[in-house]
Amino acid sequence: MNTRFSEDIIPLSDLKANPGKVVRHVSEAHRPVLLTSRGRGVAVVQDLRDYEKAEEECSFMRAVVKGMLELDQGRETPLAEVKKRMEQCP
Repeated sequence: MNTRFSEDIIPLSDLKANPGKVVRHVSEAHRPVLLTSRGRGVAVVQDLRDYEKAEEECSFMRAVVKGMLELDQGRETPLAEVKKRMEQCP
């Protein structure tokens, strides 16, 4: 998802004039669009599915890092204990 500066930076006035074009662009390109006002970035528009996917990936990576830190700190649960707990789940 590399930004293409020639396509993915759009003045806010362009969004106001043709919002459908901007929405279509982010949906088809699968890249966020940077909206600018007076030459400065003010907002980002991103396809909802792409946003949800990125959030899920970020959440997964946080859980992996948390697990690795717990292992480094010696806080681990033996597999037999995990299986026992899983059997008790409804």
